[in-house]
Amino acid sequence: MAAHRCSLSALLLIICSLLVFIVADSEKATLTGDHHATAVDNLQTVTETEEGAAAEEPAVEEERRWEETVVEEATADKEDTSAPETVVQSSVPQPKDDFQEELVIRPLHSGDIYASFQFRTLWETDFMRGNKVSHYRLFPKSLGQVISKFSVRELHISFTQGYWRTMQWGQPFLPSPPGAELWVWFQDSVTDVDGTWKELTNVLSGIFCASLNFIDSTNTVQPSASFKPLGIGNVTDHRFLRYATLPREIVCTENLTPWKKLLPCGSKAGLAVLLKSEKLFHSSFHSQAVHIRPVCQDWQCKTTSWELRQTLNVVFDLHTPGQGKLEWSLFKMFSRTLTEACPLASSSKIYIDITDDPQGEQFEVSPATHLLSQAMVLGDRRTFSVYDLTQQITFGTVRSLNLLIRWKSSEGDMLRPLLHAERYVAGYGLQTGEIHTLMYNNHPYRSFPVLLLDSVPWYLRLYIHTLTVTSKGKDNKPSYIHYQPSKDRVRPHLLEMLVQLPPNSVTEVTVQFERALLKWTEYTPDPNHGFYVGYAAFRVVLKAVPIEKQESSYFMRVYTEPLLVNLPTPDFSMPYNVICLTCTVVAVGYGSLYNLLTRSFQIEEPSPGLAKRIANIIRKMRGVPPL
Repeated sequence: MAAHRCSLSALLLIICSLLVFIVADSEKATLTGDHHATAVDNLQTVTETEEGAAAEEPAVEEERRWEETVVEEATADKEDTSAPETVVQSSVPQPKDDFQEELVIRPLHSGDIYASFQFRTLWETDFMRGNKVSHYRLFPKSLGQVISKFSVRELHISFTQGYWRTMQWGQPFLPSPPGAELWVWFQDSVTDVDGTWKELTNVLSGIFCASLNFIDSTNTVQPSASFKPLGIGNVTDHRFLRYATLPREIVCTENLTPWKKLLPCGSKAGLAVLLKSEKLFHSSFHSQAVHIRPVCQDWQCKTTSWELRQTLNVVFDLHTPGQGKLEWSLFKMFSRTLTEACPLASSSKIYIDITDDPQGEQFEVSPATHLLSQAMVLGDRRTFSVYDLTQQITFGTVRSLNLLIRWKSSEGDMLRPLLHAERYVAGYGLQTGEIHTLMYNNHPYRSFPVLLLDSVPWYLRLYIHTLTVTSKGKDNKPSYIHYQPSKDRVRPHLLEMLVQLPPNSVTEVTVQFERALLKWTEYTPDPNHGFYVGYAAFRVVLKAVPIEKQESSYFMRVYTEPLLVNLPTPDFSMPYNVICLTCTVVAVGYGSLYNLLTRSFQIEEPSPGLAKRIANIIRKMRGVPPL
């Protein structure tokens, strides 16, 4: 029974397995047929799509070609639109500017030290065509706006404290007279030159914190031949030139601070770090100047640039405490050393003049340098030791440069400069006088024609018929004379002469004058100190030392010292005395009379004595009438 059941179960299992196999085989066949049908359908669909695509392909290609054409045309239009902008940017490039700084140190024969700073900024722009400039990088914006607003062609201004001793120091690199000097060339487009000149002096007075606002018609002249443009264009109408001086102007820190702010790096880096006012004004001579002029960029002068040259000259005295002759250094002169060049400067160098001591017999310079340079300065070939501050090797391992000049010999002899001048006032009393101007020519065999300029205030009334010019005891007749008489309280005297200076001679120019009596409101607060009269100046063109058989010439201007003239001065203490006397008379005389006229008089009975008053009291008590 059990075996029968097992065989039956095995039979059922076999039958179920066969049924499952048959069902699976039928489903596989069905799936294969469906897949084949789907593939055929897909193939037909793809074929139909390809046929449709083949039929529509020309239209699609034409549409794509049209789209590409539109894109190309749009791109071409866009390029055409942007092309003019590209052309404009290339035709009007951004103005270029450049900044250079240098310091020249010259040991003088007297044992003093002459230091000359020069900061030069070049800007490739053109103010003279009326172009408006709004972006300033290195060129100071304040001066750029002044040039543009007042149509300035050239501007030269200097502030000097002290007098340059030509006999001891020789000729300076850039001469400048004591006090303040200003001369300006205006462009031809200026219609009212006098009005523009007045506004310009007021603006410059604010920029440099100076008393330039005191420049007016009484101390302004219009030279006809003594001044020429230093920039482009040597032939200019002198109607657009104005020249004025303030001999009494005092130079101080208030003038140095705005001058340093015009530098691209200020006084924070570069050579300007040495410009410490405490040391600069504790010297024998100090002069700072600003020169603006248009210059050519190439030898053909196709393009022009504006040059701003800021100069500062200082002479340190031998006998200054703490600064002996045996040793000089940057730290002793300026109380500072150099650590870096101005980052905005393309060139930053220090030059030590060793022309008079090429073998190092008179002085020694340390640290030593093997870099030498030669240049023509005032007609002489000079040799300089050069220190390039843009090279890190110049500062050494300590990253600080302190040049040291150690003297070896004694003081040098007095110099005999080629040309120099003097001036003084002769005469006695306070009514008349005489001005003497001496011009020295120490050349042994060559004579020089010089153009003398002399401006005298109106309160010294010149007698022009007394003008005499003598050389070596003989009359020296000028070949050219231009004289403009003064007008009281309107304009000064102007005298220009072309005089020939004989070799090895002294030429003396004398003229007599009469002192005027001023109004009491026209005197200065210290009238007994005297009145300053401007200096005389003469310009001359000299021939330089020939180099390679080629002669060249250079220009030089020589200034005299200013004059101090006493004028008839009233006793300003007399009004005080008169006021005191008048007040005393009024108080005593008028006061007494007024008291008599306004006082009221009353008669008063004399008071009884003590005994009488006691008796009256007793009589009153008794009922008896008083006495």
